[in-house]
Amino acid sequence: MAPKKTGFIVGAVAGAGVAAAALAGVGLRLPEASADNAKPQLIRTSGPAVFAPPPGAPLSFADIFDRVSPAVVSINVTSKVERQRGIPGFENFPFDVQPRGKGAPGAPGAGHGGQDDDGGDQGPPGKDDDSNTAMASGSGFFISPDGYLVTNNHVVENATDIKVVLKDERELPAKVVGRDEDTDLAVIKVEGKNFPFVNFENSARPRVGDWVIAVGNPFGLGGTATAGIVSAYGRNIGDTFVDYMQIDAPINRGNSGGPTFDVYGRVIGVNTAIFSPSGGSVGIGFAIPADIADNITKQLISGVKITRGYLGATIQAVTPEIADSLGIPGKKGALVAELVPGGPAQKAGVMSGDVVLEVNGHAVKDSTDLTRQVASSHTGDMLNLSILRSGKDIVVSVKSGVRPSKAELDRQQNAGPDDKPAIPDAPAAKPNALGLSMGPLDEAARRRYGLPGDVSGSVVEGVATTSDAAKKGVKRGDVVVRAGDRAVSSAADLVAAIDAQKKAGRTSILVFIFREGRQLGVPLKIEDGKPAAK
Repeated sequence: MAPKKTGFIVGAVAGAGVAAAALAGVGLRLPEASADNAKPQLIRTSGPAVFAPPPGAPLSFADIFDRVSPAVVSINVTSKVERQRGIPGFENFPFDVQPRGKGAPGAPGAGHGGQDDDGGDQGPPGKDDDSNTAMASGSGFFISPDGYLVTNNHVVENATDIKVVLKDERELPAKVVGRDEDTDLAVIKVEGKNFPFVNFENSARPRVGDWVIAVGNPFGLGGTATAGIVSAYGRNIGDTFVDYMQIDAPINRGNSGGPTFDVYGRVIGVNTAIFSPSGGSVGIGFAIPADIADNITKQLISGVKITRGYLGATIQAVTPEIADSLGIPGKKGALVAELVPGGPAQKAGVMSGDVVLEVNGHAVKDSTDLTRQVASSHTGDMLNLSILRSGKDIVVSVKSGVRPSKAELDRQQNAGPDDKPAIPDAPAAKPNALGLSMGPLDEAARRRYGLPGDVSGSVVEGVATTSDAAKKGVKRGDVVVRAGDRAVSSAADLVAAIDAQKKAGRTSILVFIFREGRQLGVPLKIEDGKPAAK
């Protein structure tokens, strides 16, 4: 399960004992187990045991903290609208900016109560006593002496008032300079000069296992330092444009937007999310790497509009089942599930069902990799896509467009009929194929299921409860648009596509389903030993 960038994701992590690590570096070798040597043996070292950190580890982080902590701030935000609580599919997990106000930790009268269920402030009634008002705290840090600060976008989005609290307890008003939803980064600014600041380290990064220090405002407790190590790089936690750095330095609610430092006091990441079954730190945190943060924040400060390349296609991962249905050896590439009408990909001749294997000679590992490669292009750049179509390798050249904003993409994805008619019981029908009872997509079916007039295919009127289609969520009112390498307009088309798959020796078929304005490829098993229905 992938953590959302603004909250906590419930998950279980198996631990392993590391007692043998105490022997590392002493130059001793454990005896091999054998029939004659089955009993545990005590291995003694020469000389007295001395506790000391391994080479390269600091005896204390105090000097580093003293140097960098003046540049780290607490950010108090007031918002008049409900905040975005997560990425699609993870909306019910709590928001990781620390709520503040009466009852919040670190505030007067703090205790176990004092907040409503959604984390909003429940202070004394008055003109600010508004159910749509939320108060929260996050973290940030100065990156220049003239008042520019970096934080997370989710800390300041929708903010009507932003206050920055410095280490010396000064509170300064701040304004948003720029935000980038796609990387969850923002730059804010306070008026003044000669502020202490820190630098990004974007050329040489620590290795996995090297020490790191996180400084921030967890639970409203500003100026908090925690230490740990780099646990991993390249973590994909559900965000399209960031491969996160994983750290085990404890970060909690309110740490969002704060820095992670290396042992030289250089910023190597911006703390953004945690993985947690409890809402608190369990030692798995995620930070945006410094090279990404440095690049984006420089653009925001300069006033450059951040744009990303765009194909105009809905893509999905090539799972083992999809690979089998397409006859692809191994799991690679990205499947084109749907095309934006009039978009760059459609204009260039890309088709639904294509599998993109390379972009300008660079292999495509998965759907996220394709999105990132395309996004790194500029408007007007030519993207030469190596595509697998109907078992043949072809090249399609696409002129990159401009990726719409996240809000616009969300609006497009959620578009669909607002008021759908009730679906009456359909007469019993014998399944045509794959456990599906298919019917014509006529005007009656469009009215019955609230389907738009520009979609073509054959409508699902029934699903056998024991079928693979039912297990994978196919339901009445879905429209089968395509099966295998052919368009579907009737049950006979679906049957013919299945027969073609069987002749090719395949045990599943990739069926493209249209539902609520979206199209998605679903691999469905073909039952062994049974001919396709006629």
